[in-house]
Amino acid sequence: METTAVKIIKLKNLFSELEKAIVAYSGGIDSTLVAKIAYDVLGDQALAITAVSASLLPSALVEAQLQAEVIGIRHELIETHEMENPNYTSNPVNRCYFCKSELHDKLKPIAKERGYPYVIDGVNADDLQDYRPGIQAAQARGVRSPLAELGITKIEVREIAQSLGLPWWDKPSQPCLSSRFPYGEAITETKLQRVGRAETYLRQLGYQNLRVRSTGETGRIELPPEIIKEFVLNTNLPELVKAFQAFGFVYVTLDLEGYRSGKLNPKAIAQL
Repeated sequence: METTAVKIIKLKNLFSELEKAIVAYSGGIDSTLVAKIAYDVLGDQALAITAVSASLLPSALVEAQLQAEVIGIRHELIETHEMENPNYTSNPVNRCYFCKSELHDKLKPIAKERGYPYVIDGVNADDLQDYRPGIQAAQARGVRSPLAELGITKIEVREIAQSLGLPWWDKPSQPCLSSRFPYGEAITETKLQRVGRAETYLRQLGYQNLRVRSTGETGRIELPPEIIKEFVLNTNLPELVKAFQAFGFVYVTLDLEGYRSGKLNPKAIAQL
């Protein structure tokens, strides 16, 4: 089994072969690690670009900007317009395909115009085993995934990030807000905003690893199973309900199964 040090060496060797690259950078730990290695090896020949749209939690954008500043990598923002595509807003099981298509159709011409031979992302080896139609869109556009290419898993991403001194090595995953809706339910900016406000409210209460799933007029809170009891006992529930209703929800529930990443994916696979 390869040590963390060996994996870092392999990553750096891979990046040294690229010479110049754009990082599709969301601010999650995967793309943050890729941005860190890219900057360490390529310096100013590495550029991180973050896509801004209604599906990005505003606080996630702020975190991405701060992390890029700490790393030192040049960082730019672009706007993407997946919300104008009915193939995306109708929320089919392959919704992510249309999101990543929009992203990389924006990044590819930027790379060509500025002389960057590669666009790279933070897809890791575990992602290849999950239902991720967005990966197909990226691959079709020639995007490279260094972590996946070297067989680096999510756990290993965190181990490498910690060994490199990145303070966000244990940062919870924060997929786009559109992932909070059951497939087939149309996505609107208003719905995205109420989910974003609800999750921000819960994080301000001190809970970080969470989701607010939106089904119709109901906001369903998901928290790690081990803290559900603490949440119920220590939270002012009437005040929470009032806040969620102010955000636009009619009903507020708590998922007793608890938070599980990709909870909607098995249903998506069954529909294929």
